[in-house]
Amino acid sequence: MSLTDKAIEQIRELIRTGALPPGSRLPPEPDLAAQLGLSRNLAREAVKALAVARVLEVRRGDGTYVTSLQPSLLLEGLGGAVELMQGDSGALRDLMEVRRLLEPVATALAATRISDDQLAEVKKHLDAMREARDDVERLNAHDAAFHHAVVSATGNETLLTLLEAISGRTLRARIWHGLVDIQAADRTLAEHEAIFDALSNRDAALGQAAALLHVSNTERWLREYLGSGEALLSGTALRK
Repeated sequence: MSLTDKAIEQIRELIRTGALPPGSRLPPEPDLAAQLGLSRNLAREAVKALAVARVLEVRRGDGTYVTSLQPSLLLEGLGGAVELMQGDSGALRDLMEVRRLLEPVATALAATRISDDQLAEVKKHLDAMREARDDVERLNAHDAAFHHAVVSATGNETLLTLLEAISGRTLRARIWHGLVDIQAADRTLAEHEAIFDALSNRDAALGQAAALLHVSNTERWLREYLGSGEALLSGTALRK
């Protein structure tokens, strides 16, 4: 572990133990360095690294503060990283594999926790998808909102943030363009309906199975599309 890494770990430990709780202001740089037994340069580098990771927020003219430490904030950069991976077919396959591992379990959990109001939110977006059928932009928007509503019902913000990040807006849009082009939108809508039915019945096993079928079918289509040499990665599908 480098000296900078050790300095970062020391500040993290202060946050973990509550010595620097969310919203608190860090001591001035000389005081922080002295408290941790570091050089000012090491303390500065550690603060910069934690600011990049969104653990700390530097407010010009005011000081440096510990953030809220909410998963949605700390994992914010993951979505941007996923967008940058769009040109790598291997990375896209990996992302779909991760989604296949997480989303069915999340759907099963949602089935045990979803409220009537949350179920109504899921249905609202399912109905909107049915109405949109051939409108890729609307299908994409309500598909994202549908899955957001499902995973939100778990009450697990970290799980929600991870799944939304790995889904990726650009990837989702490209998939819907491809599904509409090959007239597979109706089949995909039926898969969403099966997920909703499982949630309505509060059936965790059925929800997991329905979500697994949905993600697996999407993953299989993506693998075939990437293997066909078509224009998914070049982005031309988005311009159709």
